[in-house]
Amino acid sequence: MAAVPAEAQESAAGPAGRPRHVAIIMDGNGRWATERGWPRLVGHRRGAERVKQIVRACPDLGVDWLTVYAFSTENWKRSTEEVLGLMAIFARYIRREADAMAAEGVRMRFIGGRERLDPKLQQLMSGIEARTAGNTRLNLTVAINYGGRDELTRAASRLAQRLTSGEVAAPPTEADLAACLDTAGHPDPDLVIRTSGETRTSNFLPFQAAYAEYEFTPVLWPDFTPVLLAEILDRTSLRQRRFGTA
Repeated sequence: MAAVPAEAQESAAGPAGRPRHVAIIMDGNGRWATERGWPRLVGHRRGAERVKQIVRACPDLGVDWLTVYAFSTENWKRSTEEVLGLMAIFARYIRREADAMAAEGVRMRFIGGRERLDPKLQQLMSGIEARTAGNTRLNLTVAINYGGRDELTRAASRLAQRLTSGEVAAPPTEADLAACLDTAGHPDPDLVIRTSGETRTSNFLPFQAAYAEYEFTPVLWPDFTPVLLAEILDRTSLRQRRFGTA
């Protein structure tokens, strides 16, 4: 039987057995707006407001790490209007929340390929990462232009370079590959939540979430409240995570 990865062993639950690292696939913004006869971007703007509420609730719920799936490598297939609107929402969120995050002790980081993003957005991302680098109350990671297979492909390329240079000894280990991921240095998620009723993982953190618990809820993301998060955390805390040992 395969050994339990160190990352899985170290990803300990928080107070009262609650997950320490929660990852969320924030699905259903467009449907939420369409059901109300509104443009899809209205749902995305409402979803961004919901992120702010969840971020502020996490520390009191015992969550130290929050990773949210904001834009996938596949989302570029959406209409130009929606993609440009989403990018504008990301930029506006960073600008408006920079002061609050700095004051509230939130460290913000991004994962995913940045080369396809607008240079001004890239500058905003790098700026808030640098500004909040010393914060420790909550670690917020936002996945933009992220896809798990893309991340693994890029990590394999980095690992090959390190092998060639002698920085990594052959044969490489699981830890060597993990160190080449976008999430290097982050604990693995204990819990992955997907909203909107879909039951797919959609290429989100396939390596990191190998030992995570999953929770699928029919609630659309703009309606996902801190109260619902607390209820899911309570349920999850009752599960026993054996990591293949029993």
